[in-house]
Amino acid sequence: MALLRRELHRTAKGPGANAEDTWTLVFDTDTKRLFVEHAWQHVDVRRGDASDNGTQQLDIAEYLLQGGQTAGHRELWRLIKILFDEPGITQKE
Repeated sequence: MALLRRELHRTAKGPGANAEDTWTLVFDTDTKRLFVEHAWQHVDVRRGDASDNGTQQLDIAEYLLQGGQTAGHRELWRLIKILFDEPGITQKE
């Protein structure tokens, strides 16, 4: 299975609760599926290095409907706009 990946957004917090979240646009070339993958790794050093990590796959629409407009949302909208932009055609915004 070949996966093409492009990072959309990354957040990191620390030092008491070291937390990193990454959102990546993924295209699975075998199944022809396009989705957003959310991966996280959270370590709470205040509670004996308790950790929580994992990944989640989100459909594009599901990701865009999540609360707020993050830098990841803006990057995905920018990429979608590039896909549908036709050179030489003026579009009304």
